Amino acid sequence: MGRYDFRPLRVHQTATQLLNTERISTLPPWYNVVGSITPAQPLVRNQPLQHHQRKLRPTTKKASKLFQPQTIHYEEDVLRNEFFKDHPWELARPRMVIEDDGRDFQKSDWTKIQQTEKALTGESVVQRQLWLRHNVPGITAAEAYDIARKEFYDLRLQEDVERRVAKEEAMAIGAYFGPSALDIGLELETQEYERWRDWAQKEVELVKQKQAAMYTGGVESEDAVLDADTGAGEVDAGLEEVSDAIPAQRKSAQGGAMFTP
Repeated sequence: MGRYDFRPLRVHQTATQLLNTERISTLPPWYNVVGSITPAQPLVRNQPLQHHQRKLRPTTKKASKLFQPQTIHYEEDVLRNEFFKDHPWELARPRMVIEDDGRDFQKSDWTKIQQTEKALTGESVVQRQLWLRHNVPGITAAEAYDIARKEFYDLRLQEDVERRVAKEEAMAIGAYFGPSALDIGLELETQEYERWRDWAQKEVELVKQKQAAMYTGGVESEDAVLDADTGAGEVDAGLEEVSDAIPAQRKSAQGGAMFTP
């Protein structure tokens, strides 16, 4: 057949031959229609229609971009980007995107933001704002956004109060919920801070001992430095204990305790 397949254009001709040779006994339902309205025969694909108006340009598009699909824009896209840019944590809330029959949008009444068939989400603000812009005369985009946002905040606050009251009622009859996610996070943060503080104290002591060892002829290992630090502390404690027993004199004892043989 080559590069092109011409069999779809010869359907009517093939059916006519089959009827003449009595290969088929009944006339196909589409026979007369295809005979009166023949299929198109151009083998070159035309440029696709534009979805929105554009300024006419003197030059045509490049062949590489001729058959690319056009970008589809919806009015809700701008409103959705604006809301989730201001409220990024709304994207972290779990959502149910499964529909029973695909017609849930027909059951929504956006004269109010709260819906009986749909949970309160950021999409509720978008659809409520879109309804206000299309049905309230003279309202601006900023005013519609403020109205929808205020209604959203009020319902979120109501949900938080109801959740807090339900928890207190459950705890009053003996329910135990355990630590919250915030408490667990704080506990893990405290443990990590304690671990880091112990490590930082050891590192500071090690640096001090290394600096002191530079004046005595070399840098010792970490274990030797820590042992020397422990021994020096015991010696200092002993000297302080002995120095307290020495009577007050004009000059202090140096190199050890003063005694009379």
